[in-house]
Amino acid sequence: MGIKALGYVVVETARPEEWNTFLTQFVGAMRAPDAGDGASLYRVDERVFRFRIETGAREWFVAAGYELTDRTALDALALRIAEAGRSVEWADVREAAGRGADAMFRTSDPAGNGLEFYCGDARSDTPFLSPIGVPEFLTGDLGMGHAVFSAPDFDETIAFHRDVVGFHETDMPRFHLMGPDAPSMGFAFLHADNGRHHSIAFGEGPVPPSGAVHIMLELPDLIEVGKAHDRMKRFGYPESATLGRHVNDETTGFYVQTPSGFDLEIGCDSLIIDPANWAVTKHEGISVWGHEWAWQKALKEQQEQEEGA
Repeated sequence: MGIKALGYVVVETARPEEWNTFLTQFVGAMRAPDAGDGASLYRVDERVFRFRIETGAREWFVAAGYELTDRTALDALALRIAEAGRSVEWADVREAAGRGADAMFRTSDPAGNGLEFYCGDARSDTPFLSPIGVPEFLTGDLGMGHAVFSAPDFDETIAFHRDVVGFHETDMPRFHLMGPDAPSMGFAFLHADNGRHHSIAFGEGPVPPSGAVHIMLELPDLIEVGKAHDRMKRFGYPESATLGRHVNDETTGFYVQTPSGFDLEIGCDSLIIDPANWAVTKHEGISVWGHEWAWQKALKEQQEQEEGA
């Protein structure tokens, strides 16, 4: 009933050249042969692509694509989603092949977050070679990384992903992001059927203008994370959160704003769990150290200005 891993992401942008520079010269992704329909594809490992960048009129996170074990599992998931009242749109053979899949359908969750589910996972015969020398990204059975969304109808959305789709609860905290006296916000970190701490996560709140909160890529060690952090500063990309270490998944890394407005988390040393025997946690903090968030800093500066006026 579960999901194997996050396979790829789809992004619509009016800034394809900015995305090309961001992915190849900052992230270190390898440009793959174009999709043939105007989209640009990028690799971080042996899969035919992990990023699909579509040129359009808006900056929008279109979908996160999750892999299932086989066609039987995919068909069963499509039926459950339809019975739950969500639309199911199957791709034709050509479009599915363009996703590096044998079969694929698209849908959305109760918050409207875009999702694609597929089976079959095509690999390239050409070895991955980063244009800037990144040695590797940690993927394999763990998948591409994770995707994080928002959900105003939080409980309904989490129930959909847990009870219908088949993700499993890893960490289910509530955080006081706006201060100890402010209302708490629910968060849900859900794992697939692999050892990555979470392959999808949600924060309680409105869907952001870019359609997603962030995605995550994992590098092999802190040296590579540090090099990426230096590249971010050199290119002048906005830093959304400084270097730090998370409490729940133990990832050490930073957040940078993508050309479409949502964030990319680049980290290392992420916790590997036993998905079959995991006991759900409820951590009380986000970070062990670091992770000064740009929005918190801006809010603090605004409050100081108002107090000094």
